[in-house]
Amino acid sequence: MEIRPESIRSILATDCGSTTTKAILIERRDGQYRLVVRGEAPTTVEAPFEDVTRGVLNAVREVEELAHRRILDGERIVTPQTGDQGVDLYVSTSSAGGGLQMMVSGLVLQMTGESAQRAALGAGAIVMDVIALNDGRRPHEKIRRLRQLRPDMILLSGGTDGGDVKRVIEMAETLAAADPKPRLGAGYELPVIYAGNRDAAAMVRECLGSRTTLSVVPNLRPTLETENLRPARDAIHELFMEHVMAHAPGYKKLMSWSPVPIMPTPGAVGIIVEKIARRDRLAVVGVDIGGATTDVFSVFQEVFNRTVSANLGMSYSVSNVMAEAGLENILRWVPFEVDEVGLRNRIKNKMVRPTTIPQSLEDLVIEQAIAREALRLAFEQHKALATGLKGIQTERTISDIMSQTESGATLVNLLELGLLVGSGGVLSHAPRRAQAAFMMLDAFLPEGLTHLAVDSIFMAPQLGVLSTVHEAAATEVFERDCLIRLGAALAPIGTARSGHACVGVELVSPGRAPERRQVAFGDVALLPLPKEGVSRLTAHPERGFDLGLGKGKPLTAEVLGGVVGLIVDARGRRPFQLPGRMSERIGKLRAWNQAMGLYAREV
Repeated sequence: MEIRPESIRSILATDCGSTTTKAILIERRDGQYRLVVRGEAPTTVEAPFEDVTRGVLNAVREVEELAHRRILDGERIVTPQTGDQGVDLYVSTSSAGGGLQMMVSGLVLQMTGESAQRAALGAGAIVMDVIALNDGRRPHEKIRRLRQLRPDMILLSGGTDGGDVKRVIEMAETLAAADPKPRLGAGYELPVIYAGNRDAAAMVRECLGSRTTLSVVPNLRPTLETENLRPARDAIHELFMEHVMAHAPGYKKLMSWSPVPIMPTPGAVGIIVEKIARRDRLAVVGVDIGGATTDVFSVFQEVFNRTVSANLGMSYSVSNVMAEAGLENILRWVPFEVDEVGLRNRIKNKMVRPTTIPQSLEDLVIEQAIAREALRLAFEQHKALATGLKGIQTERTISDIMSQTESGATLVNLLELGLLVGSGGVLSHAPRRAQAAFMMLDAFLPEGLTHLAVDSIFMAPQLGVLSTVHEAAATEVFERDCLIRLGAALAPIGTARSGHACVGVELVSPGRAPERRQVAFGDVALLPLPKEGVSRLTAHPERGFDLGLGKGKPLTAEVLGGVVGLIVDARGRRPFQLPGRMSERIGKLRAWNQAMGLYAREV
């Protein structure tokens, strides 16, 4: 079916999540695409239904009721639209059944192993393990691991073109010896993608071609200095459709409903983040914090990266957050004394009752403290993987010492960050938007001037897959209905004694009197912004502070409107430190909460 974007009047898009299937209806009204209604229903990929389309139909029926229009004819989506019935296009994403689970391999863990990991993560996979010649495991341990995990797919890489062949074949022989079985379905062969040294491709075919469904694509690391991930990512998407989705309960029927390939949910989110970053020429960080995992997406220097922290979440994995962060780090965000035994009990209760929500203001504050640590840890993991290529001999002159990314250094530069977007229940459904903004500030510690936003109802996956066939509709809805602009944060780099002069700001908004504020070090100030439009910011840092242009140099910039406002965060960067004494720290936390208007009363 040929899709002609100019003829599309209505779009139905679904996301089949592990627990909930979400459906949205988009219509073109007055020349613009807008979200009309949203429906949801429990996902039905597991017993007793074992048919993903049941949940999709239930979610679409809710959309029908809310939109007062007929979309279904029995158990069929009516396409194309006729009058006010049916829709012109149906698209879907999915992470039901555990999403796409992969293993990847490379010769060197820190080089081709990391490149393979980036390719799989960027395609929307959960990477179960990374196998490499130098990973410290013996051959029989690798074989046992391959048999135990039963991935949906394996990405085999290794070597630069024209480089070592023998060791690449060793990796293929290890895989052949393990003969791993796919997670879903027993009647088909495991999909394997080879994206390594082209000189070894024929021997890899000979080794694996008869026992796996082997696809050979261009090398993801053709030279030490270059990385070419797109062919491997495209192959992952294709095999996800042909093999993994085809054997999941009900997916063959679902695939027949849409002319657009079904895409892994995280891969679709990555696509829309990447498109927005490139369209607006911004460095962007996006985060989705869920019950079991936290995904972080970034685009810096036009390079896209995604990581998934599979053990950091707010319900099923909340005990892992406590274990990794430590109680002390969680308690540093709580503005009252907490009994440690009581805190452990609260956290474990959340793990065994994952659908519960905070019942008191104190419970909410503690939950948001845990979220800060989950986000911080996930971002630390992301920065460790979002790096320049390792193994490169970098030649540098005096002039580029300050600007060139070192071999293996992180690409994440918080001074360059233009937009920080949060999603997931604890951020999107925070009782006050200022709470979401402050959680992201505390976890990510952006520097200089950074715009903040949240995904209103987590429709980024549907918009990501839609953008592959109708980019204009996807980006219009993303800007107008998906993103809720919170405002911006201004954070000077530097440190001083508490109360020392830090930065003076002037904010000029259309139709309003200019706002002027002097903010001392250790304080937070909130200046109102219009919800829409552009304001003019002029900031004068004191001599020891830097807003990205050099110490003491003023910054003039345009600030987009937002529902929270302009947050002047003068708490210090490089380093950011909370007071060590409990009484002093609690006093500061309460002062910041009051300045931001986070809670209805003091806690």
